[in-house]
Amino acid sequence: MPAFSLDPAHTAWCAELRTLAAERLRPLADKGEPGHVNRPLVAELGRLGLLSRLFTSGAVDLCLMRESLAYACTEAETALALQGLGAHPLHSHGTPAQRDRWLPRVTEGTAVAAFALSEPGAGSDAAALALRAEHAEHAELAEYAEHGGAEPDGRPADSAPHGRAPDAEPDGPARWRLTGEKCWISNAPEADFYTVFARTTPGAGARGVTAFLVPADRPGLTGTALDMLSPHPIGALDFDAVPVTADDVLGEVDQGFRVAMGTLNLFRPSVGAFAVGMASAALDATLAHTSRRDAFGGKLKDLQTVAHQVAEMALRTEAARLMVYTAATAYDEGAPDVPKRAAMAKLLATETAQYVVDAAVQLHGARALRRGHLLEHLYREVRAPRIYEGASEVQRGIIAKELYAELEAGA
Repeated sequence: MPAFSLDPAHTAWCAELRTLAAERLRPLADKGEPGHVNRPLVAELGRLGLLSRLFTSGAVDLCLMRESLAYACTEAETALALQGLGAHPLHSHGTPAQRDRWLPRVTEGTAVAAFALSEPGAGSDAAALALRAEHAEHAELAEYAEHGGAEPDGRPADSAPHGRAPDAEPDGPARWRLTGEKCWISNAPEADFYTVFARTTPGAGARGVTAFLVPADRPGLTGTALDMLSPHPIGALDFDAVPVTADDVLGEVDQGFRVAMGTLNLFRPSVGAFAVGMASAALDATLAHTSRRDAFGGKLKDLQTVAHQVAEMALRTEAARLMVYTAATAYDEGAPDVPKRAAMAKLLATETAQYVVDAAVQLHGARALRRGHLLEHLYREVRAPRIYEGASEVQRGIIAKELYAELEAGA
């Protein structure tokens, strides 16, 4: 079984990241508008060299970055993670031309990426995607027939599309037209490009999905922001016959589910690292508060019920941390049980962080519910990770599936 331990260099780097997050990233985060992409913050992550490390380091380093940043500035952590999630398919499966065009801008922090998988009717069940990638000639013929030989707005079929910027069209002839919706997409609708997963073969389940790199200025692509509990930007996207070409495919046609799952296997443990960072911040705040708060003739920490609660918070946080870095080490070593370990790490860490932050709020009392308090902020941040990138129930399903597959393989 893969093992993990921090060496002195790792420990020093984590301390440096916490300091950078507190001194250089926190002020930029405070100036950002909740629910919108904070481009100055993303650019600073690029200047610090952290975005480039998303693509030059392994899962362990990714987890160390996410945990350290989350401890001092969750907004910076999330901005970093979303750049990685949106651009990792490009890094792993993109053509040289695709990578040359976008990756330098992603690592500089001048282009914002997004991972567009979820839909109104297909969140955790990613194999149920309904966004259609229809062959362009079929889609255009159907549209032509539906409107009696004219475009939908009544223009002759050979007239120029209204309102479409010439430089927004794809470089080559459209091979598919994307039609449908995406929802709960982080960084939408403000990203500069999207990794979009669409159904190219109807009725084929997970085997009929293709990943596309879709610039945000493609004609027919629009989006709206969603007002969510989490402070980072989340939106919905509408695809109205958005043209994509063979040059926009990431990986192979009908193999997009493999692209999505490969990305999630890397990022699920690091979601756990994000959760561990929040739990650690809540734990440290609780230690400080209970050691100085006067109550019942002593300090809060002198009450056995409080001391035992704090011990339980620390126990669970450390167990989650070990699970996260065991999964990350397994990923870096190419272990065969990565899907199981990634699911275990995300499940345990996100559920643990929810428990620890809630317990921290309880021990702080009403002050922790006041707007602007660290724990009020963490309380809003900690809920979403139990849902996105595969809800806790989905992780349990993955774990059970992998366990029974191991049993059958052994038999």
